[in-house]
Amino acid sequence: MTNELSLTVRYCETDRMGIVHHSRYYPWFEMGRTAFFKQMGYSYGALEKEGVQLPLTETHCSYLKGACYEDELIIQTRLTALTAARCEFSYTVLRADEKLAQGRTVHGFVDGQFRPIALKKKRPELWQELAAVLWTDSEK
Repeated sequence: MTNELSLTVRYCETDRMGIVHHSRYYPWFEMGRTAFFKQMGYSYGALEKEGVQLPLTETHCSYLKGACYEDELIIQTRLTALTAARCEFSYTVLRADEKLAQGRTVHGFVDGQFRPIALKKKRPELWQELAAVLWTDSEK
């Protein structure tokens, strides 16, 4: 499964050179993750209230080309790794069919007190649904 989120670059997201500041990509990734879960029928906020949180443990982004004010972008979000204890999302930022950035984030599964949990045991139905939409190498 790939979630595609459309957005328009706002003026406040650009730097003095007129391109999107590198720090703005991470909020876009978060928006993509939230939309990914919503597409699956889950609310990120509701999951947290139910005791399943996904704190960020690792992040990376390669900036290939600059985006500018008022560019229409697509943020593609995919689940690319899943274990009982963590998951990884990959992101592609596109302007039309032009790839501007490629990123990824790794998240652990923890409870409301930030204790690690095995999602496969705590929420087996959610884990199975995530496993069903896991992006595989054959789909790349």
